[in-house]
Amino acid sequence: MSLTLTSQPPALVDMSVLEHAILSTLAYSDIFDHPLTLDELHKFLTIPAERNDIELCASQMEEVSCKDGFYFLADHPEVIEIRAQREADSRKAFRRAMVYGRIMGRLPFVRMAALTGSLAMLNLSRHRDMDYMLVTKPGRLWTARAFVLLFGRLVRLFGDVICPNVIVSENALEWGARNLYTAREFSQMIPVSGAEVFRRLRIANLWVLDFLPNTIPRSFWERDGAREGNMVQTFFEALLTTKLGGLFETWEMNRKIARFKKQTGYGVETNFSADICQGNFDHHASWTMQAYQDRLTALEITRDR
Repeated sequence: MSLTLTSQPPALVDMSVLEHAILSTLAYSDIFDHPLTLDELHKFLTIPAERNDIELCASQMEEVSCKDGFYFLADHPEVIEIRAQREADSRKAFRRAMVYGRIMGRLPFVRMAALTGSLAMLNLSRHRDMDYMLVTKPGRLWTARAFVLLFGRLVRLFGDVICPNVIVSENALEWGARNLYTAREFSQMIPVSGAEVFRRLRIANLWVLDFLPNTIPRSFWERDGAREGNMVQTFFEALLTTKLGGLFETWEMNRKIARFKKQTGYGVETNFSADICQGNFDHHASWTMQAYQDRLTALEITRDR
């Protein structure tokens, strides 16, 4: 599949609409005490706009401040120091997480590993887990997950916790939940392994541009490549691509889903099937969107979507 971007002249921006979008974008990031650079503000803005227009508009808004190159809500200047401290604290964990992601990408039936969540933004706080989205070979999602969890036990010996919160097979690349929260998660995602699958994932979810129109997927510039693999991965996949391997896949899926159904938080932001394992039992999306609405209400603006 080949896609091209057409070049169009920038449209004139309604400054009142742009002000609303800037406040909304900063309000969302304020939930996580994360001020934004101009590039980040442009990337996460909810309307199409040029960087120069954003910079000019923000400089004239009483509700917005800028310091050391970061934009934030004027009544929360402390977020500058918080971001600096969290970035410093996150860098070592980030480097380890990238190594773990590359290893997971080479486990049996794993086709892509991407770092997500707060660590992808160098914004670790009390939640120190390393969150990932994984893509697997169809028909072997639960087997791949079993290998990842086994690897996770090894990682714990080094004091780290890896959380594959979202695992999908290559049959389920197009995401069902389409909202600002999910769009932000996709745009913040950092691919660690499986560049070609990541490219297809982004193309399958171009709806993200409906919420974040300035976030241009890097997939437009990535070319098709050979699947990454290794001898260990090839050996175990050959061993488990059998009738016995299929029986294990079904058994593992059924027993895990039965256990998940008994867990607190099941059914709200969880989704389990042969092609999807999404275990957001803490309702993080609902919490985030409620906190977002609360900040918009305090700013006396309404949510677009």
